[in-house]
This record gives sequence, structure tokens and C-alpha cells, in this order.
Amino acid sequence: MAITIHVDVVSAEQSIFSGVAEFISAPAAGGEVGIHPRHAPFITRMKPGTVRVKVPDQDEEELFFVSGGILEVQPQVITVLADTALRGKDLDEAKAMDAKRRAEEALRDRSAAMDYARAESELAEAVAQIRAIQHIRKQGGH
Repeated sequence: MAITIHVDVVSAEQSIFSGVAEFISAPAAGGEVGIHPRHAPFITRMKPGTVRVKVPDQDEEELFFVSGGILEVQPQVITVLADTALRGKDLDEAKAMDAKRRAEEALRDRSAAMDYARAESELAEAVAQIRAIQHIRKQGGH
């Protein structure tokens, strides 16, 4: 039997996942972090990207897109508190590509109503969603 830790993935709107995991990977502000059970406690900000959760006795990892938020690791539980979180299978590639295009246009046209920092943030989020979709496709569409 594998050693596990409880993981909660929540957004402002709802709980997305609650269960045990053998491993979790998350897009921390300073770079990708991998966490196994018995990891030292810490807390960090997350950037937009994919959270991967390895559930025991399941071949495919659970994938979640997060737009940013906080990652907290405690001895008995890992909490992913995301600004926005979606299950990987719920991502919409057409919407992500459209958001990327709009953000790129706003960055080119600095006189646009949208400010530059917001456009950069929206572009980073759209690109992270597209990467998550591509990662899901590599796993076979799950």
C-alpha cells in the first residue's frame, strides 16, 4: 500500500477535488514543485498552470487548471486554494485561444482600454490553460 496524503483543491466558487494522493505537482510562483507525503510544511503563492494529483490505484493523474492562488502543505493535508480552478477535462480550448488572442492584441495596442499589467496577466492565464489542454491530450484525452 502506497503512502498517501489528503489533498483538497478548492476555488472561491467550489470544492474541485478532495481525496488522497501519492504525489502532487503544482505551479508555485518560484517554479514547479513536487510534493510527496511527509514533505516539510510550507506555503507559497501559485501562478497560472496545471496541478497534477497522482491518486493511488489510478493510472491517469487528475489534472486541474489553476489561475493562481495559494498552496499550503501541512503534515496531514495539502490545500490548493485557487483563485479559479477547473478540472482538466472541463477546459475549453477555443475559449483559451480566443482569450490569448485578445490579450496579445491588447498588449500590442497600449492605448486600449485594458491596462498592460492586466493584459499580461490574462495572456499568462490563457497560455497556461492551453498548456494544460495539450498535457491532457498527451495523456490520451482524460
